[in-house]
Amino acid sequence: MTDPAPRITFVVTRADDLGGAQVHVRDVSLALAAHGWDVHVLAGSRGPLSEALEHERITFQSLPHLVRPVRPGEDLRAGREIRTALREIGPDLVSLHSSKAGILGRLGAVGLGVPVLFTAHGWGFSSSTNSLTRRTFRLMERAMAPLADRIIAVSEADRELALKYRLATPSQVVAVHNGMPDVPPTLRARPADEPPHLVMVARFAPPKDHTLLVEALSDLQELDWHLSFVGDGPQEPEIRALVQRRGLEARISFLGFRKDVAELLAAAQAFILVSRSEAFPRSILEATRAGLPTIASDVGGIRESVLTERTGFVVPGGDREALREHLRVLLREPTLRSTMGDQARDLYEAKFTFDRMLARTVGVYESLLGRPLPLSASSGWSRVEGDPTELT
Repeated sequence: MTDPAPRITFVVTRADDLGGAQVHVRDVSLALAAHGWDVHVLAGSRGPLSEALEHERITFQSLPHLVRPVRPGEDLRAGREIRTALREIGPDLVSLHSSKAGILGRLGAVGLGVPVLFTAHGWGFSSSTNSLTRRTFRLMERAMAPLADRIIAVSEADRELALKYRLATPSQVVAVHNGMPDVPPTLRARPADEPPHLVMVARFAPPKDHTLLVEALSDLQELDWHLSFVGDGPQEPEIRALVQRRGLEARISFLGFRKDVAELLAAAQAFILVSRSEAFPRSILEATRAGLPTIASDVGGIRESVLTERTGFVVPGGDREALREHLRVLLREPTLRSTMGDQARDLYEAKFTFDRMLARTVGVYESLLGRPLPLSASSGWSRVEGDPTELT
């Protein structure tokens, strides 16, 4: 007799956007369903995530009281909703994503006798500038840690943070890098083309540092280049005003929120991500997949996705001079851009494919359930190109 199809329930706080946690839940859910798994997804709203899942006939349930802000009354009701749903579904495994769902989901699963996995898509305390907020997040995660049978960190840097602040034991937390479905060869970049076109994909909001990039490029006006900002956000008017003051209106474009990011990257010659803090940004993986060299701030797990002087450059956060000089190097040297782009593509194929991430994730599931689970060597799953990248 063959084992029944594994039944897995994902819980994520929101379904009305496509951030890193939502993209992960969407892509893994679709891949597992394609392999016969019984997949259920719980979230506190409806939107692009629920639409994508229901289009593929994956069971989605909206939890009215699960919201992102801290609201004790709503949170108590959301915890009850999660517990009720888990009892009704009867999953073999619960997989929790995002901080709020991670906390309430662990509490809701207490006593149900089902293994609980929490994936930390970046620790909340690492991105906050408020010391009290950071301490509160750390204490909450430390208190919740024993309620998870296993914790996945999306980078080695985040795994080290979990151990440093005693959020998990060494045997409890494992690093599984994010992975991206591939793109067709027609969406590979040509980094050596001239003049070089730079792209930064990021929301105009903290912790991103669009200001530093504009200031660094304002020192390089003697070189031929163009920059496209992709994304929207509350600080966009401020950055537009800065571009105007520096006389760069003809050289810096604001493209807004776009669904054709893969096409935009294919037309670029280098990718830039300037930020004050990060976990393990998927936007860099998309650039690496396209075969682009990257310049990025040395924060979070970025050194794991940008190999400095091989696939790009990692520069100290907030260092205008270092950023300017590394930009100068890439802008002047098309051969170097091409070499780094080739090595970036090789890195993607070796470490950051979706199939590799899925296989490692299912390996964690197997360790929790104590049995092999159905998954072929290649998932065969690829999201429809044209979906927007997640703007972290």
